[in-house]
Amino acid sequence: MITPSPDPRDVADVGYRDVPDDEGGSAARPWWDAHAAEYLDEHGAFLGDAGFRWGPEGLTEDEAHLLGDVAGARVLEVGAGAAHCSRWLATRGASVVATDVSAGMLDGAARLADATGVAVPLVQADARALPFADASFDVVFTSFGVVPFVPDATRVHAEAARVLRPGGRWVFSVTHPLRWAFPDDPTLRGLTAHRSYFDRRPYVETDPAGHVVYAEYHRTVGDHVRDVVAAGLRLRDVVEPEWPAWNDQVWGGWGPERGAYLPGTAVFVTTRD
Repeated sequence: MITPSPDPRDVADVGYRDVPDDEGGSAARPWWDAHAAEYLDEHGAFLGDAGFRWGPEGLTEDEAHLLGDVAGARVLEVGAGAAHCSRWLATRGASVVATDVSAGMLDGAARLADATGVAVPLVQADARALPFADASFDVVFTSFGVVPFVPDATRVHAEAARVLRPGGRWVFSVTHPLRWAFPDDPTLRGLTAHRSYFDRRPYVETDPAGHVVYAEYHRTVGDHVRDVVAAGLRLRDVVEPEWPAWNDQVWGGWGPERGAYLPGTAVFVTTRD
C-alpha cells in the first residue's frame, strides 16, 4: 500500500474485499483532500529533492529517461499530487499541465509553486474523463497516481491514448503487482507471502458507518499488459527499479530490508502507434 497510517478515529475496518465500484472509485478524492497535508509533510522532501521520482526506491526521470526528450514537448501529468514531477519537467523545457482529482493536493501544488518559483497549469480532473482534446499531448504520465485508486483503470488508459498524439508515450508507475501477495511490512518479516497474488479484491478501509473511505486496487502484471493493449497502446518496457544502497528511508511497505529481495515498483512504458 502507499498510504500513510489510517487515522483510527476515521477507520473502523480494513481488509481485502469486494466493494461496489462506485464506492471504491469515488473514495480517492475525499481521502486525498483530507490527507494531502499529512502526505506532503511526510514525503515532500524526498519527492522534491530530485524533482521527479518514479517510486519509493528513488529512481529519477533524470536517470531513467522513460519519457524521452521532453524539451519543447507538450506533457500531461495525471494524478499529479503536488506536481513535483511536472515542475521538474518545466525546468527541462517541457510545456506541462498537471491534473489531479484532489483539490487538497492541487492546493499543495500551488503552495510549492509559490515557494519554488516554478509554476505549471493545474487542473482538477478525473483521469477517466480528461477535459482535453484528442491528440493534444506528446507525453502523458503518472508516478503512482490514478491507476491504483480506481476499479476501472481501462478508462484511464483509454483517455491517455485518446489525448496522445501518434507516437506519443503513456508511462505509469504502480506498486509492483508481486508485492500484493506479501504483508505491508518493510522489514524481513514482510518476505513471507500471506495471500494469493491472484486475489484481485481491493484493499479497503471503511468508517464506523461502513462507508468506503479508501480503496486501492490490485492488478497482476498480465492485467496491466492487457489493459494497455486494449487501449490501443504498445508496451515498450517494464522497469523494475532495484533498491539503491543510498536509500535508507522507510515508506509504508517499502524499505531497504525488503527492497533487497523484492521489487516494490513497476513502471510501464507504452506508446500510441
